[in-house]
Amino acid sequence: MNILTDVLPESVTTSNTEYKVRSSFRDCLRILLAYEDNELTNQEKMEVLLSIFVIVPDDIEEAVRQANWFLNGGEENKESEGPRVYSFAKDAAMIFAAFKQVHGIDLTTADLHWWQFVALFQAVIANQDSAFGSLVTLRYRLKTGKATKEERDAARRIPDLIDIPDVDTRSLEEREAERRFNELIEQGKRNRETKANGNSI
Repeated sequence: MNILTDVLPESVTTSNTEYKVRSSFRDCLRILLAYEDNELTNQEKMEVLLSIFVIVPDDIEEAVRQANWFLNGGEENKESEGPRVYSFAKDAAMIFAAFKQVHGIDLTTADLHWWQFVALFQAVIANQDSAFGSLVTLRYRLKTGKATKEERDAARRIPDLIDIPDVDTRSLEEREAERRFNELIEQGKRNRETKANGNSI
């Protein structure tokens, strides 16, 4: 599909049923914010995806594939290219400012289809005249080992701005196993401390 010549989609089809989707950039951003939320399990993130898109599928796997096709701007199996260099949660204010600076668009009042937002966002990332574009470039250079000494020194002075929390993609079972493992380690520490205190009396 060509954003220049085709009508932008307002629905997806799964299990031979067409479902109208919420195509506003705000609704799609809410999905991506859920994806970034490490407090949510993978199951909960999927529920957010399908509830915002108002899809009630017979085939969950196909429904998720179609929803991701929409989020990826019509591309199938789009893979992440390179390291993660921005966060819609952490960088929200800078993204807002960059849209205003680069495109003259106020995102608080804009009415944009998600695919329009994605195309404009790519231009924002590439624009080195905006603080956000420069930040994304610096993060990329740091994560790929291409940063100069001056850039690394500058980054060390603003770690809170540079650092992006990793997205936890583990299953609920994997998280629970780690929690139990950490509990055992802490219990072992407490037992050793208790024993050491007892021996010192």
